[in-house]
Amino acid sequence: MREHSGDNLQHPRRNLGNRYRSQAQKFVRLAKSDPERSGSNFQWAEQNARQAILHDFTDERNWRCLADIKVQLNDNEGLGIVLEDVFTVLGREVKQFEKLKNLNYIEYGLELLEAAFSRDPLTADAWWDALVTRGGGDAQSDDVLLEIADFAERCRDLDFRDQRANIIYGRRIEQLRIQGFEDLFIELCRHLLAHRPSNHELWMQLGRLHERREESDSAWSCYDHVQTLRPHILARDEYLSRLTASMDGGESQPWSGPELKHRTTFLEQMESLTRRVRTVDLEEKQQPISEKPEEFIHPDKAKLDLLIESENISEAFFLARRLVASGEDWANSYLEKCRSMM
Repeated sequence: MREHSGDNLQHPRRNLGNRYRSQAQKFVRLAKSDPERSGSNFQWAEQNARQAILHDFTDERNWRCLADIKVQLNDNEGLGIVLEDVFTVLGREVKQFEKLKNLNYIEYGLELLEAAFSRDPLTADAWWDALVTRGGGDAQSDDVLLEIADFAERCRDLDFRDQRANIIYGRRIEQLRIQGFEDLFIELCRHLLAHRPSNHELWMQLGRLHERREESDSAWSCYDHVQTLRPHILARDEYLSRLTASMDGGESQPWSGPELKHRTTFLEQMESLTRRVRTVDLEEKQQPISEKPEEFIHPDKAKLDLLIESENISEAFFLARRLVASGEDWANSYLEKCRSMM
């Protein structure tokens, strides 16, 4: 769905972002007109520009504002940090950015920022329009399909643990769903959720799509995640009520959720996806299990402890979910711990 100007005006965080950006620009003008207080005014300008990004990181104008201030302050290192943050939001590979470490950002930084936004606009609508334009202007052309395939390949390799990147790409793949690429949406959605399983809004979108496709087991699993993450959102219970309610005057159909095999298989698949972004190789840190009976530690418990210690919270979350689904009640405490840490 396209964003309209009326929607923008009613968006509280976007309004705050615009307000802070306006304040930053005001202090920049004051700094230029009053050289004696230039230093303090530029500090206020920079602080307000940072607040603008904090409240709305999807507005490219906020990033440009902060980058312009860094240039005027001749802060080469600071501008480099801003650009690195932009590339994190855009899901770029950190290793690629390392190649630019010795670049003169004051001279080339703004040009690099514009090139990034030209290729990867922050809003989903602008991103889709840019993709179609690169594909020749026809949304159904083979060139556009190649662009989408390239985008999907990137998504399979990028790190989306950063909340902002997860949101940006979540909106992009939602645009793909709107354009009819439902199967690709489901695949890429799982990649994003494997990196950041606390994104309950994306779980909800995925559940609704499975529900529309009458894929009851998968829909229930997604809604179950939503209710696990946000117990006050009764997505799973409401879905169960819709499924078991009588339709067109017919008899209600009993249904209590997917079979255990489906639930554990689904969670195992999510675990497998999370292993691609492990922060530590667990095999290198694996501690041998003591042979003494009184010191025996359950292998799954030991693995959960190691995952949490290594800050691989997403993988620990899905492992704990699978264990709870399999009847291992002791894993509930680990599930709660992971949920609180995400």
